[in-house]
Amino acid sequence: MASAAQSASVEELSASAFQKFLGGMDYPAGKQDLISHARKNNAPDAVIQVLEMFQDKTFHSAADVSQEFGRVK
Repeated sequence: MASAAQSASVEELSASAFQKFLGGMDYPAGKQDLISHARKNNAPDAVIQVLEMFQDKTFHSAADVSQEFGRVK
């Protein structure tokens, strides 16, 4: 049975759940780096969908990522 996090939609995704899949990320990182890292952490589709909406730029910290998360969400 899928966990709640695995079946969460983009609308239900919280910033903390989102950041969980980017744990251990090395910054600075580009959009594709974030997507690759999230996939390695078995992120659900909703997380990947949000990352796909990110601007193609360099993120310098988890705070940068959270800010972008808030923008696209």
